[in-house]
Amino acid sequence: MSRTTGRGPRRLIRWWRRRSLRGRLTVIAATAIAVSVFVAFQVASELLAWQLRDTVEEQLRADARVLATNAERAGLAQVELPPYPGSGRLVRAILPDGSIRTPAGQPALPPVSENAGRVARGASADLLESNDGDEEGYAIYTLRAGDGAVQVARVVDDGPINQFGFGMLLIGLLCVAGGALVGRTVARTGLAPIDRLTSAAVRVAHTRELDADIPDEGGGEIRRLIRSINDMLAALRDSRQAQRLLAEDAAHELKTPLTSLRLNVELLIRLDRRGTLDSALPAESRTRLLNDLGAQVTELSTLVAELTDLARGDVSDESTEVLDLADVVVAAATRAESRMPDVEVALDVTSVWVNGRPAALERAVLNLIDNAGKWSPADQPVQVRLRVEEESVVLEVDDAGPGIDAADIPRLFDRFYRADSARGLPGSGLGLSIVQRVVDAHAGRTTVARSARGGALLRVDLPAAAPPAGEDTAAS
Repeated sequence: MSRTTGRGPRRLIRWWRRRSLRGRLTVIAATAIAVSVFVAFQVASELLAWQLRDTVEEQLRADARVLATNAERAGLAQVELPPYPGSGRLVRAILPDGSIRTPAGQPALPPVSENAGRVARGASADLLESNDGDEEGYAIYTLRAGDGAVQVARVVDDGPINQFGFGMLLIGLLCVAGGALVGRTVARTGLAPIDRLTSAAVRVAHTRELDADIPDEGGGEIRRLIRSINDMLAALRDSRQAQRLLAEDAAHELKTPLTSLRLNVELLIRLDRRGTLDSALPAESRTRLLNDLGAQVTELSTLVAELTDLARGDVSDESTEVLDLADVVVAAATRAESRMPDVEVALDVTSVWVNGRPAALERAVLNLIDNAGKWSPADQPVQVRLRVEEESVVLEVDDAGPGIDAADIPRLFDRFYRADSARGLPGSGLGLSIVQRVVDAHAGRTTVARSARGGALLRVDLPAAAPPAGEDTAAS
């Protein structure tokens, strides 16, 4: 039983959810008008019925007073009762003995009620009754007159109310139809920008064309929606452009080491197939070739790792924490010395606290030290300094190399950019780009200047954080 009862509302909900927004607005408009017409009909019907009853009662009272006055003058038994006109009012006299007098030819009225008899006996002055139980309903007014009473009655006619109700029904149907038409027109007009927006979105989805903005029209929520979608399309265009540039740059940078690696491998394979590997390549040449292959594989591995790191686009996968940046710098310097045994890293660091991602920060510091190590002379260490200045943490990496040309500084942190003087050095041109991305993610700033030793001075400023409870800022 309960399952059957619940199916109806669920079906109605499913049907409603399948309707379009335009259809829903049409149904809502038609329903609202139908409810308004029904309420108006009920109120108007009650007012009309009340007005008609009031008019009938006033007429009955007036006719009864005239008849009672005549009866008191002539007596109930002798008073002349007005003849029945064929329609309209009916009269009757109630004599003291309970008998009644009616005009000749007048239709019979319902029997005298007990309450009307009490009026005739003088228990009350008057009485208004409605008799709706018979085929014809009567409104009967009883008024004390002499030793009895007189009654005036009228048939209760619902015809005007029924006619009014029929008229209201026709008007209501017309209003509902008109309301549905108006609601659909308003919905079509109001949703026209949505339709155009939908068509534009479908066109973008089918053509994959992100260059055309959707026209900014409409107002309020629709305008905000269009602007949001245009902003999303702009972001997608930027993302697609960045992917295209990354793919082009990656292909360009991978081509040279891959070509060199392929040529060396093909040379080894060709000599091995001929059986002349040992004779064509002395031990010293083979060693040099294998070292070149190892260096090329290492370069490719580094480039692929940096491309993968850069392609992720952000460093948000790693959770942030309050950390001592001095520990990060020391760990990065240790890794740099293991990768570049011929380069010395001189540390001058102080315990400073930042809110950051340790792995990303260590990668950025390592890239800065690697970059400086390429340029530092063998007898000159890379100097790394870490301190606090006001509300910022300052990291400086200083080398004693030839320095950076002023023309190269604006593009120093661009992806794959390499100065002309660095073309012959190992590297992909991605290291400093990754540094810039990490610093930006930590709301920091990078700057480039000339070192007092003549080389490059790369500086990173990061927002300082309060140290955890129980920690101090002792020098490392």
